[in-house]
Amino acid sequence: MKKHFLFSVLFLFFIQGCFAQVTLVTWNLKNFGKSKTDEQIRYMSNLLCNYDIIAIQEVVTGVEGAQKVAQLADELNRKGAKWDYIVSDPTNSTGQKSERYAYLWKTKNIKLKQRAFLENKFDKNIEREPYIAIFEFEKKSFGIASFHAVPKKSNPETEIKYLKYFPEEYPNINFFVGDFNLAQSHSVFNPLKDLGFKPLFQNQKTSLKQECKNGECLANPLDHIFYKESKIKIINKGVILFYNDFKNLKEARKLSDHVPVYLEFNLN
Repeated sequence: MKKHFLFSVLFLFFIQGCFAQVTLVTWNLKNFGKSKTDEQIRYMSNLLCNYDIIAIQEVVTGVEGAQKVAQLADELNRKGAKWDYIVSDPTNSTGQKSERYAYLWKTKNIKLKQRAFLENKFDKNIEREPYIAIFEFEKKSFGIASFHAVPKKSNPETEIKYLKYFPEEYPNINFFVGDFNLAQSHSVFNPLKDLGFKPLFQNQKTSLKQECKNGECLANPLDHIFYKESKIKIINKGVILFYNDFKNLKEARKLSDHVPVYLEFNLN
């Protein structure tokens, strides 16, 4: 009887270990600040509460941006799990281009190993320097660089090209996530791919049109997750078509003009 009990416990532990995984979602939340209503914040919390880590781009630089991130964390904490969050300083961008980034995470299984930071070695070359955080899950570390590139009209490839230097400077980075304002097929990403970072999707559209046409509501493949293939095993992936919850795209775009991108993964 004892042998059977011990076997059952070990088998359960093995199964739980094999299926332990992390979910990460990234979202450009379009001027995330005082323009977001309490109702919108509650909607976001309902949409995102089942993920473990949330990376947000386009948080406004004023105090209201950080306050809205705190409000989102508070709403998430009402969903049954404990969440923590961190907000970046404003990026070193000029004028209205400056923004903040944010991370939110469930504290039960995820730990922030060191304080997140804005990358400053290439901030003269990158308008909104990436926000880097090192997390820990089951005693394994993994790093995320959240990034919002300049708009397409400003030639984002001129700054994206510097990302190829990040893996050497910051070897703990396993993910580059965010709004790159370019398709993952652009040649500027080739050096990053050569370093073992694989795009989660091929030509998955993520920006919203002004209005749906012939059932198509998405415009361009701009938001990506590049992951270190040797370190990460993908379990699931997808985009969240939140606009289906709204009566039209005009209403949906008040929340964001991008859809969230997510993946579920194990650490090798």
